[in-house]
Formats: sequence, C-alpha cells, structure tokens
Amino acid sequence: MADLKVELLPWQQTVYSDPTRFKVVAAGRRTGKSRLAGWALILACLNAKKGQVFYVAPTQGQARDIMWQMLLELGHSVIASSHVNNLQIKFINGALLTLKGADRPETMRGVSLKFLVMDEYADMKPEVWEQILRPALADQKGDAMFIGTPMGRNHFYDLYQYANVSKDDTFVGYHFTSFDNPLLDPDEIRAAEKSMSAFSFRQEFMASFEAHGSELFKEEDVKFDDEEPEDGDFYIAVDLAGFADVQKVTTKTKRLDQTAISVVKAGVEGWWVADIIHGRWGVEETARKIFGAVDKYKPVAVGIEKGALKNAVFPYLNDQMKKNQRFFRVEELTHGNKKKVDRIVWALQGRFEHGNITLNKGKWNPQFLDELFQFPNPLVHDDLIDSLAYIDQLAKVAYAFDYEEDDYEFLDKYAGY
Repeated sequence: MADLKVELLPWQQTVYSDPTRFKVVAAGRRTGKSRLAGWALILACLNAKKGQVFYVAPTQGQARDIMWQMLLELGHSVIASSHVNNLQIKFINGALLTLKGADRPETMRGVSLKFLVMDEYADMKPEVWEQILRPALADQKGDAMFIGTPMGRNHFYDLYQYANVSKDDTFVGYHFTSFDNPLLDPDEIRAAEKSMSAFSFRQEFMASFEAHGSELFKEEDVKFDDEEPEDGDFYIAVDLAGFADVQKVTTKTKRLDQTAISVVKAGVEGWWVADIIHGRWGVEETARKIFGAVDKYKPVAVGIEKGALKNAVFPYLNDQMKKNQRFFRVEELTHGNKKKVDRIVWALQGRFEHGNITLNKGKWNPQFLDELFQFPNPLVHDDLIDSLAYIDQLAKVAYAFDYEEDDYEFLDKYAGY
C-alpha cells in the first residue's frame, strides 16, 4: 500500500472521509463521481478482511466501460490479478472486487458484501437495492455509496431526500454541481448552458432533481420556413413501430404506434426539418418508404432504432438497395439507457428554446405539433417527436454515399447479410 497514491478533489475527500454507512451523492456531469467510486472501491478492498466488494452500474457493459480501466490504472500497484471476462479484480490481500450490471440482478444473489457502489442509481430498478443488495450487506454490516446525476424525481430523488431529511443517522446526502470540479473549465460549462434547455442544464450540470412540467415545449418556440437552407447535410432517423397489416385494422378505437421517418438538414444554424414521413405499414412497405426517403434526400447518414424490428426490416431494405443499385450504411440508434422522456427533452427542448429547429411546412405538421405540445402525455403518441430526437445521434457522424456494389459491406450481422 506504500506505493498507492490516493488523490482526491476536495469534495471527493469530504465524501470519502465521512464515516456514515450509506452515502447518497447527487452530482453534475464531469464532477469526478466515477473517480471517487474507483478510489473508494480500491480502499474498501484493501481494508476488507472478508466479504466481497461490488461496483454496480445500470448494465454490465456500462460497468466495464466506466470503471474497469480506471480501476486498473488507479490500483495497479496493489492488484494481484484481473480477469476481464468475468470483470473481477483480486488484490494483494486476497480481497475480490467484482463489476456488475443491475440489468442482471440474478447474478448478485447469495453473496456477502463488505462494500458496494451503485453508479447512476437513477437508471436502475430500485428493487435491485431493496431486494438483493441491501440484504447482501447485512451479515458483514457493509457500507454502500449511491452516486449519480439526477433524472427527474424518481427513486434516486426519494433516497436522496431520505438521506437528508430523515432521522436515520446511517444515511447522509451530498449535492455537488459541475462547478465543484476545479479541473473543469467554468467557461466550458457556461458555453454548454447556451445550447441547452434550462431544464437539461439544471439537471445535467447543476444536479437538480427537476420535475417535468406540463409545458416542456412552448408554441412561441416553434418556427416555420418552407425554404431549404443552403448550408448543411441531410440526415434520416427512423423510429419503427410494429409492422401491422393495415387491412386488418377494423376498429376505430384500435390505436397503434406509427413508424416515423424524420428527414433533417443539419447545419451551423441548426436543424431544418424537411419532412417526417409516418404511417402504419407492413414490413416491405416500410422498407420502400425508408429507401424512398434516402433516394430523394441523399442523406450523409441513415439511422434505424436498434432492435428486433430493425432486424426484420433490414433484409427488405437490402433488397431495395440491390434492386436500385444504391447502397448505404445503416447506423443503429439506441436510447443510450435514457428513459424516452429524458432522451426527447435532452435532444429537442434546448434546440427549440434557442431557435435551432425550424420546421418545413407540410401535412405532417398538425400531428407533430399535437405530439410536441402534449408531451409527455401517456394518452398521446410520440412517434414523430421520438424519431426527430434520434437525429441528435446521427448529426455527429457522416458516411460516404453511393458505394459501388463491389465495395459495399453489409453491416447487419443479425440479418446475415
């Protein structure tokens, strides 16, 4: 341990030095939450005489991506062995540290824990703590640290409130903003604020437990222009719905989700939404609609929501490519482990507030605006605004177009092409 140089920021030292058994830390982005967790995990292992130590992220993949390399770098002088396949690290005193995903709770039953970190607790089901991990701390009287950035007023908010206002002296709550990290340039934070909605900035950088209001999007923030801007490139994002046989939909009360194909020209002045093609189609017709949009607008990037529906439509989309001798890559769009409400708010609210989204005039406008102004209303569909939000992922990448057939490489491993 003599070679271990523990370096903590002032706020990290405050949290680590607190002897309270259960610590709940709400902190903004880039404050150093994960680094605090890394040091706490290593030191807990070196001080453990028996029992295991767990680091738990929302998914096992996130646990590996966030913490694995950091632990190896911070603790290299005291690590005896590491096994990336099962995400376990053994320390020189024999203590074992395991990285886990809350999406696989069955792998965490039946263990005795001395210390535990739950990272981005807002993204986990509270049952993982209440039914599995809290009992695992009982026989060792182990400690736990909950860290994360708020995501509305969910179970993380409830636990944070409990830690601060209850008379339970085994819990303590801490709150830090991104400004509490002296290594983070304050001007960069202020620059981010200019391009974000007030809601998103308060939540992501100021670590505020924001409650979603009933008017997330305002009519005065929506602007129209039917003239295509000269600057920018086109992007197409597709939010797929179930491939209903529209001829079998016989009742007026049967409300199905719609597939939505957002076509956006993105440039330095923002997004110009050229069209949002939407409807309930069979799988072959869906493929034709997507290809038709690509053929018309010639985007630099095309993305389709990842999942079984994307796997189903891709072979038919590939048939359209071969038939028309126009080949293009398809980027997989993901929710990024964000809830839909948070993902849509993050992608769209700030852009509308700052005037960075302009709508082309079209028949799709009424449904889009209805969804936008009533969001999030569980009784109103959100297919069109959901597909538009996916443009946020696509506008950061670009692909070459019009491949020669011999140069075309199929990317969909599930479809087998």
